[in-house]
Amino acid sequence: MGVKPLSIKANMIWNSVGSLTYLACQWLMTVLIVRLSSGSFDDAGLLSLAMSVVGIFGTFANYKMGTYQISDIKHENELGEYFGFRCITLGLAFVACMVYACLTCPPYALITIALFFVYKAVGLLIDILHGLDQQNRRMDYIGKSFIIQGVALIVGFFGAYVLTRNLNIAIVAMTALSLVVLFAYDIPKASQFEKLRIRISWKKAAFFFKTSLPAVIASLAASALFTIPKQYLYFVFGDASLGIYSSVASPALIIQMGAMYLYGPLLDIFPKLYFSGDRKGFRGLLLKTVAGIAAVGIVCSIVLEFIGSWALQLLFGESIAPYVYLLQPIILSTAMTAYLWFFGDLLIALRDFRANFIGNIAAFVVVIPLSFICVNTWDMNGVSFAGAGACAVGVAVLLALLLWRMRSGANSEKADIPSETELGALRSEEQAEKMERL
Repeated sequence: MGVKPLSIKANMIWNSVGSLTYLACQWLMTVLIVRLSSGSFDDAGLLSLAMSVVGIFGTFANYKMGTYQISDIKHENELGEYFGFRCITLGLAFVACMVYACLTCPPYALITIALFFVYKAVGLLIDILHGLDQQNRRMDYIGKSFIIQGVALIVGFFGAYVLTRNLNIAIVAMTALSLVVLFAYDIPKASQFEKLRIRISWKKAAFFFKTSLPAVIASLAASALFTIPKQYLYFVFGDASLGIYSSVASPALIIQMGAMYLYGPLLDIFPKLYFSGDRKGFRGLLLKTVAGIAAVGIVCSIVLEFIGSWALQLLFGESIAPYVYLLQPIILSTAMTAYLWFFGDLLIALRDFRANFIGNIAAFVVVIPLSFICVNTWDMNGVSFAGAGACAVGVAVLLALLLWRMRSGANSEKADIPSETELGALRSEEQAEKMERL
């Protein structure tokens, strides 16, 4: 198409700058809702509840196709197929999310949860286009998109909330501006590489469902590692406690998301090194990534130890001062979450869905009893301790399975992805269906 790819360094810089800008805007939204509501944490707690619940089913809507698409180094599937499958999973996830919300959340929160799901859905559609951008090594498009989305988020939320003091209207405004970004920027940029023709056969949809199902279940388990203790905190101590915890936790999310932005641009590099037999290069990149995540966590921990109290009071007012003690356990828990995400995504990129499943399920099993024990013992800090403990178990299992795979030379990817013969049959069946439609 005549679009020159960028270097790995340039791609990482653009992805990090854009993603961190968007993350900062999301964080600023949680600050604004406290500031604009005269220091009340009720709307902050409601927004946090909506984000937590939608996060569980947003994971199902994602269906781990982002990692799968990026690591599709043979380009076995079309952009329109990934996009069409995302539309299917979004519809199913919305229904499941609202059923869950009706069973577990207060009635006044249902509208907020539904609206926030729609906002999240727009971002997940954009994510498919970003996958194509990364495959073509033009992550500057991704970075710029995130910057624009972040500005749109703040403008929409701030403007609507100032005028109405209504959280639901503010979410609608954010969603409308996100749609503008999708149609005015991301679709035109992605179309330079491949035209967006939304179509998917039922056979290809079934193939996606079957192939990524273990990774999806694992991802749902991972997303619940903090949702479960947060919801338990919400029911035991109320809106304000969850709002306080979420407000203090928001700066520490830089560690978790920053780590993802560090390793995300490498998810198509890892499988190329591994499957080409360059195990030395693979190990070297693995060690650098692990060290990079640790460095992010350590630096943030030191900085927030010195300026955390001042920064939180500057952002949320003096009423937040008694809760600064929550910060360091939160940093620990977010760092452990970052490692869980990394090793899980790495195993998916290597097409070892089974190992990813085992590690995340182990973490989920542990977090259930830890939530009751830790929250009852340490109240708000219990959320961090429960999540960190569960993540540590999951990381240990994932790392052990990865090391076993590397040492044994097991070709487990052959059991998890279709053979070339199977792919050829699938493509032939799809071509026949297309001819029938014509």
